[in-house]
Amino acid sequence: MKRLMTALALLLVSAGLFAQQGKVTTRKHLFSDFTDKITKVVMAGGDVLDGALRQEVVQLWTASPFEFCSAAEYNSLKGSDAYYFLLVTEGQAKGEEEPMVRFLTLEKGGAESGDNIPLRTEVISLPLCPADGSIGREVVFLSAYVKGIQEFALAAMESERTAYSGMNWFNEKYDRKGGIKRIYLAQEDLSTAVSEKDKAKYLDEDIILCEADEADKVYTDKTYNTLVSYTVAAGTWCYKLLIEADTDTVYYIRKHKMTDRAPAGFLTEDLRRMSKKR
Repeated sequence: MKRLMTALALLLVSAGLFAQQGKVTTRKHLFSDFTDKITKVVMAGGDVLDGALRQEVVQLWTASPFEFCSAAEYNSLKGSDAYYFLLVTEGQAKGEEEPMVRFLTLEKGGAESGDNIPLRTEVISLPLCPADGSIGREVVFLSAYVKGIQEFALAAMESERTAYSGMNWFNEKYDRKGGIKRIYLAQEDLSTAVSEKDKAKYLDEDIILCEADEADKVYTDKTYNTLVSYTVAAGTWCYKLLIEADTDTVYYIRKHKMTDRAPAGFLTEDLRRMSKKR
């Protein structure tokens, strides 16, 4: 009986994480209308990233109807749960004085706070680039971000586990079949904490250390069965990604808190984890 009561209590706690319109709502149920509602793609400032995002959405967004909108229109509509929004956001970690990382975010519209009304809810955010706004390698991989966000949202409609898993969901792909793929690891994405001994141990003909330009060309050439590295490091956290070139598929996202002993880039533990699946 004690075990049954404990199980029931855990179920109630889990089910009560989201309460809107006076009824219990899980994330899976909350996102179940994603394919039926218009996704507003926010064009924030008319910069290069806006243009690249517009192009990738036109070419790749197939999961729901979409429309482009301005930042002003987003501000007027974001309180309504009639829309989803795809936009670039900025994240600020605890202890940081200002936002340090930009994310590509899908959110469902709704109010900021209040009782018995739908609340604005983040579906998924993927680390895009430092918040200083520089246009660099993020544009190369933007197609994978657009595709990955759709894939996650569709999977979240079908699985409660996925809906709550966030970025960790992408790692399941690498655990299943990422280990059979060749990896091009850009030199700038490898942490300076990785020793020469560990480089000799983990880097070989299937995990290739190269210059960023070469890794990016492997990606833009859509090289078959190949993963390319990308890192976003700013402020407190470093995010490490592996993205498949020929399918624009995000296979791996992990982050670590940057310290003197664990500076930016793929650490030895990442190389060890990647090698275990080979």
